[in-house]
Amino acid sequence: MPAEHQIAYFLRELAAAEADPQRRAAAAKGLGRLGRTEHAVHLARAAGDGEPAVRAAAAQALGRLGAGETGAEVLPGLLADEDPDVRRRASLAAIRLGLRGPAVTEAFTRLLRDPDRHVRINALVGLDALDAPHDVPALVELLGDPDEAVWKRARTLVYRWAGDPAVRAQVVRMAREGVGAARARALDMLPARCTEPLLDSLLAGLRDTSPQVRTAVARRLVHTESGTSGDALAAAVEDEREPEVAALLLEGLAQRGDERATGPAVRWLRDPLAGPAAARTLGDLDTPDAAEHLRTALDDPALPGASRAAAAVAIGKSGAWDAVWQLLPLLDDPDATLRAGVVDGLGASVDGGLRLWERHPVAWALADHLTSDGADVWRTRNALDGLAQALPSLRRLADDAPSGEVRAAALSLLDPDDATDANSRKDVRRFVRGLDDPHEAVRYHAALGLTRWTAATGTPPPDTGRLRERLHALTADTSPRLRRAAADALAALAPDPGE
Repeated sequence: MPAEHQIAYFLRELAAAEADPQRRAAAAKGLGRLGRTEHAVHLARAAGDGEPAVRAAAAQALGRLGAGETGAEVLPGLLADEDPDVRRRASLAAIRLGLRGPAVTEAFTRLLRDPDRHVRINALVGLDALDAPHDVPALVELLGDPDEAVWKRARTLVYRWAGDPAVRAQVVRMAREGVGAARARALDMLPARCTEPLLDSLLAGLRDTSPQVRTAVARRLVHTESGTSGDALAAAVEDEREPEVAALLLEGLAQRGDERATGPAVRWLRDPLAGPAAARTLGDLDTPDAAEHLRTALDDPALPGASRAAAAVAIGKSGAWDAVWQLLPLLDDPDATLRAGVVDGLGASVDGGLRLWERHPVAWALADHLTSDGADVWRTRNALDGLAQALPSLRRLADDAPSGEVRAAALSLLDPDDATDANSRKDVRRFVRGLDDPHEAVRYHAALGLTRWTAATGTPPPDTGRLRERLHALTADTSPRLRRAAADALAALAPDPGE
């Protein structure tokens, strides 16, 4: 048989000490593909070859042959080989063979500190299969591994063995005394109840040289209520230079209503990363001083757009007497980020309850913005939600807007709930017409509107027979959400007398 001839050739090549090392390695690989378990003895001899390429090929071939008994004898030695490729192939073969026992466990544990990332990954996979943490400090240290694939797998195993007292104690020790990424990730893994016992080390951690540690510490401290932590946050934010850390410190002070955050927040407004958090902090403090800084920020074109946008939202939430009048002129600002923030700020004002004299100007401005800024159609739609003064404009847009997205947004805001009201009856006809719109979003929101009408009034829409036919057709549409909406609208209608 051809396979037997090939196996014989591989055996000759493997035994020929004078053969090129690459040929011997190729022969070992070939034997792994075509050979049988009785050929494992030849691979065991090859595992002692002076060439790393041959040893690596022998390890790989033993795994492919399924030669568990020979593998158990040979592979532990190869797991300690000086060549990283040999260790890598040997570790993969040991995993493939499902080798167990103290020698294998100790080898995998030793490889947790291997300089080769692939070997460290294999060691973690091997220990996972063995369900054996063994060297707990080495495992937890890998939380700080520079390779994402390594530290994420290590973290998974730490979570898996979190019930082991030794693992739990080591994570706490790392969170208290560790350095860099390992400490930061250990802190992120611990439950909130661990904050109090760690408080002293956390307060000291606000001055850690690692931004990653300071970030993890700040994330934990912002949710504590002790006066000591508040003082520490206030002191730390004065000296902090990393935007992400500063944003967290400001958030913690704002949650406490600590006015010491005002000065640092103003200074961080100019940073593109921390600026939005600084603006939100000033809004949360809700003091006259903070409000004045927000007004200044909103009018300062030198600030990043994201900072000004966050200031706009904070001003809208404040409900100040002049909030909407500050925001409305900026709906046409050339900065798209700022415009989005202004829309959200006006939406916050609508949610908070507009004054009588504010309702129509806001309704008109937002309805006009719905047609002028294609990127913000649905954001503007959300800001208009609940503003009854916008309904006349929305009805016109639902009928005549050139943009399908605008027509859909306008339809979604019509919420007829009175079968005796003339405008509501016209709105339900808009929903019926919308089922024939060429734009999928319009058809979708038209079907939703019909369901709302039927549920609110208990009255079927006009021309129910034709409507049923159209909805039945839409249940076969290519759009999954439209199919569901059409089926829901059909279900909401009164039962068909002919069924």
